[in-house]
Amino acid sequence: MSRVLIERNKYALLSRIPLSRFGSDHNLKGAAVFLASDASDFVTGHALAVDGGQSA
Repeated sequence: MSRVLIERNKYALLSRIPLSRFGSDHNLKGAAVFLASDASDFVTGHALAVDGGQSA
């Protein structure tokens, strides 16, 4: 059902995303690796948005 709604509204949805493309699981992997690594050991209380700039 979700796939049908996305296909019907594809261009309207993409027009709201600055990178003009849908994300995939690949796009989440970098954020997950960062949060699981020592590089994020001083990051607290932050919601990391992986949304192609939509929330900017």
